[in-house]
Amino acid sequence: MRMTNMLHFTENHRFCVFRDFSLSSLDYKMLTKMYQPMVGAFAIGVYSTLYQQLEGDRVGFSSLEQQRTLFLSLDLEPGERGRKIFIEQTSKLEAVGLLQTVRRFLPESDDYVFEYQLFEPLSPAEFFRNQHLTYLLRDKVGKFTLLFLKDELVASEPEGFTDANGENLSVPFYELFRLNTQVFDYELEQGFAEAATTRDSKARLDVVSKGFAYTDIIQRFPRESRNREYVEALKYRQDQLVEINIIAKKYDLTLQETCRLLDEDSVFDEDGSLRHDVLQYKANLYFRQGKKREDDLERTLSKVVPLRPAEDESAEEKVVEMAYYLEVPAIFQGQCDQHQYNMIMRNDPYTKVLKRFFSQGSVPDGVLDVFEKIDLNYKLPEEVINVLVHYIHVDRRSWAKSSIEAVASDMLGKQVLTYEQAVEYTRDRAKLKERTESANGGKAGGNAGGRSGGGRGRTKQKPALPTVKSSKPANKLSPEEFAEMVKWAEKLDGNP
Repeated sequence: MRMTNMLHFTENHRFCVFRDFSLSSLDYKMLTKMYQPMVGAFAIGVYSTLYQQLEGDRVGFSSLEQQRTLFLSLDLEPGERGRKIFIEQTSKLEAVGLLQTVRRFLPESDDYVFEYQLFEPLSPAEFFRNQHLTYLLRDKVGKFTLLFLKDELVASEPEGFTDANGENLSVPFYELFRLNTQVFDYELEQGFAEAATTRDSKARLDVVSKGFAYTDIIQRFPRESRNREYVEALKYRQDQLVEINIIAKKYDLTLQETCRLLDEDSVFDEDGSLRHDVLQYKANLYFRQGKKREDDLERTLSKVVPLRPAEDESAEEKVVEMAYYLEVPAIFQGQCDQHQYNMIMRNDPYTKVLKRFFSQGSVPDGVLDVFEKIDLNYKLPEEVINVLVHYIHVDRRSWAKSSIEAVASDMLGKQVLTYEQAVEYTRDRAKLKERTESANGGKAGGNAGGRSGGGRGRTKQKPALPTVKSSKPANKLSPEEFAEMVKWAEKLDGNP
């Protein structure tokens, strides 16, 4: 919990607790065995106290109460010292993913209210897949204790299951049950939508709440459009609404442009399904047209686009493991740290990443054409395209079409489809380049020395060819042998 002024967080402020789960015996064991060594018993006590604010057989929000009840339950003295201790313990819970604190302003009471959002502990399998938590617990309890805890919590499969072939015999839903799909119960769906909390809508995907809501789109959409019924169905098809918001964010579309695209023919199928490829193609055309209009303004301003943490990203943004971190290029030093840079490369669209690398002006049309082809035609994942942009910059390669397509085609041929594979690919290329330069170091030095005296316009001299030399030293002739050789020479010339 980040609090700079202790007067903004007192025992007189009201609070509530939100949770949408109930702790099981395994969850309690995870709290005791795994989380408590990392954050301490007092922090786990704070978590338990917050959990008990709502009945065990219910989920949702607790009633609003003063934080004084929390302080008394935890035996904390009301005052600055007690507040600092409480903030320290909640910060530990937030760091390991058990708690999130939100401060809300209520206009009715003209005061702030603190909301404590609890999260259930990770399952043993998820916990050991989390590198940060695993290494933190190793530092606290030791490597051998960590391995013992893993064997205690995760039971191994029976002997012989690894090599055995399995066959799925489960019965799917629609083979056993039949639903009346002829009548769609709009009243039931409307009741669920009205009863759903705001948090439920945010939990689907944060891009919906921070993008265009269904009400925003339907208010701007023309009533006489032939796609009106498909757009109205978006209220009950949140997955399609998420896809629309992702495309709108990727290509910087306004609400008016988004509605105009949804009104285009061939954007929806006859059954009302959204055609993702068609919408993305048309959105790309809007993006390119808008870019041409903004070129002059961007070159005039010449503002450096700062790298920011991905605070506008969805709640389902992908995390980068430390083993696959990319080094921050020199042009971004001071703007972000290594973690922020890798999160941006993993989750941002390639159009925004390219704009950051060309921060002194707009991205050239030729470069955009190449990456548009890689994205729309080659179907290379965007996280891989971002690593490709990083590699071209740090390797000082040319931004020409042939240079970019050469690396992209090599990635496609080697089946580089994930962020981790792309990072390994760039590291392998860097190692190969170092070995090649070290192997050609002597030859390059010799060539450079041979050309040092030359000037522009001179023809290249032929190399000196080696000659055969005798390995035995020559014998010295005596005067008699020399006279005999002269005599034989005169005979050969025909002299008497």
